[in-house]
Amino acid sequence: MAAITHTGHDSRAINSMGLWLFIASEFALFSAFIFARYYLTGRDQPEELNIGLGYAITVVLLSSSVCAYLAEQAIARGDRRRFLRFTLAAIVLGTLFLVGVGLEWREAAHSFPPPDLYGTVFFSLTGLHASHMVTGLLALLFIWVQGRRGRFDAEAHWGVTGVVRYWHFVDLVWLIVFPTLYLV
Repeated sequence: MAAITHTGHDSRAINSMGLWLFIASEFALFSAFIFARYYLTGRDQPEELNIGLGYAITVVLLSSSVCAYLAEQAIARGDRRRFLRFTLAAIVLGTLFLVGVGLEWREAAHSFPPPDLYGTVFFSLTGLHASHMVTGLLALLFIWVQGRRGRFDAEAHWGVTGVVRYWHFVDLVWLIVFPTLYLV
């Protein structure tokens, strides 16, 4: 049986459209959780929130996004060594962010545990975000391993672009989640 080929199609444009549709569906999911926060708790929030920790992990996460961007730019120029270095830095910083979320959860479990309405919203929203962080970290690890094997170069790096776009999306979502939980 002959292999099916897709001639005349722009696979990069198709991949990009698929990724944007996926991101749009994820945005809808996060939007529902954010709207539920305001519907269920209004603008109330406990005094025990550790806003300093929230700011600190936000800086760490944004730094990981910068590293992911630099990794993507490096591979687009064919600089595999810098690609690997910046991808690894994004992974380390993303992992550090999750450690910070773990610290948040430990504090929140004592201050406003899930039977508390705000606690339920807090753990649901941060848990949803953390699960997306884990997925993003696994994807970053995958492209790092593939990059070490020589899979990507200046001409063929859609996998890197797709993963980095997803990573930026997850970081952008945090920039909405953080003020929703801590500042409003």
